Amino acid sequence: MNLVTLILIAPKLVTLTLIAPKLVTLILIALILIALTFIALTFIALTFIALKLAALNDETGCIMLVNALDAMQASPIWWLTVTLVVFQGAQWLYRRSRGFALLNPVLVSIVGMIVLLVATGTSYERYFADSQLIHVLLGPATVALAVPLYKQVAMVQAKGLPLLVSLLVGCIMAIVTAVVLAQWLGLSASTVLSLAPKSVTTPIAMGIAEQVGGLPALTAALVIVTGIIGAVCAEPLLQLLGIKDDATKGFAIGLASHGIGTARALQISEQAGAFSGLAMGLNGTLTALLVPLLLRWLGLA
Repeated sequence: MNLVTLILIAPKLVTLTLIAPKLVTLILIALILIALTFIALTFIALTFIALKLAALNDETGCIMLVNALDAMQASPIWWLTVTLVVFQGAQWLYRRSRGFALLNPVLVSIVGMIVLLVATGTSYERYFADSQLIHVLLGPATVALAVPLYKQVAMVQAKGLPLLVSLLVGCIMAIVTAVVLAQWLGLSASTVLSLAPKSVTTPIAMGIAEQVGGLPALTAALVIVTGIIGAVCAEPLLQLLGIKDDATKGFAIGLASHGIGTARALQISEQAGAFSGLAMGLNGTLTALLVPLLLRWLGLA
């Protein structure tokens, strides 16, 4: 259960980093960097002194080294620092690989944080307490999606009908194909119901799953897996299909892959990110309305 919850938090860092309001983001990053730099320099100095003493076989040096490491991990922003470093490292690796799909920063960040938490035996509660600032800022960052969308109002109006048709078809297909495939594979009823809202953002999906009799925790994990797959595979697939319009790319990615896909769409362009955010919001609303109706039509409710 702890790993499932971690998987819910780690991608939110990516979304937050990409879509937070620029001014607020710059101020917060500046404050965080000042604090982190001070702490980092302090720990580096302590560790350097301790290592020098330890090299002289001084017992005091060994004790200082252990105390420095313990103090580092006890810092209230230790895991916040680690999370930011892991994410920036994932971004660097992605750029160095020239956009290799399997090195998507979302995927690499999640895997990296899971490995670190498991290796250090750190509980999710401790991790969440240290990185709570990210969680607090997630709401404003999500609302900030309206900023790039507002800049695309004219294009949204021009493409209104195609967008609505795509939304309706995409929403229905996402629900029906997941449910039918799960039934064909012989999965349990609760698992089938948990799969139905997999293509909408986590809070909405968990609420829908609870309403229709699914397992919210399982739905949360499935939502994240769906988002990661979309973030990794969507753009190469769209390129293979010859789709070059950023608005079309963004809407398709947001429709299928919610917040994690939107983070990826914003890496393509601001226009793709705006349409992805639009699709994510509209699909969440429509899915909440259609899931009970479609499940009843399929004889599952």
